[in-house]
Amino acid sequence: MKIKLDRTRCDGFGVCAKHAPEHFPLDDWGYASLAGDPAIAPQDEPAVTRALLDCPVHAITTLPEPSPPAGENATVAGGTAPQRRIVP
Repeated sequence: MKIKLDRTRCDGFGVCAKHAPEHFPLDDWGYASLAGDPAIAPQDEPAVTRALLDCPVHAITTLPEPSPPAGENATVAGGTAPQRRIVP
């Protein structure tokens, strides 16, 4: 999972920092920034997903995963690429 934080949309509610403070530190004015790599470790995905879903201004989004190379199990039954959904 990779994420993006749109700082122009952030209104400083701090919800993301409450859920995942190691990924969303707040500046002196209470606005969030993205700490480190936008790639989220699997063990941090639940907290970051909760931050994404609870952001009142939708400033956090997921980035598309790169497609696997052709011939390396790039499709599932039915011939479609596997999709990843975020379930609240």
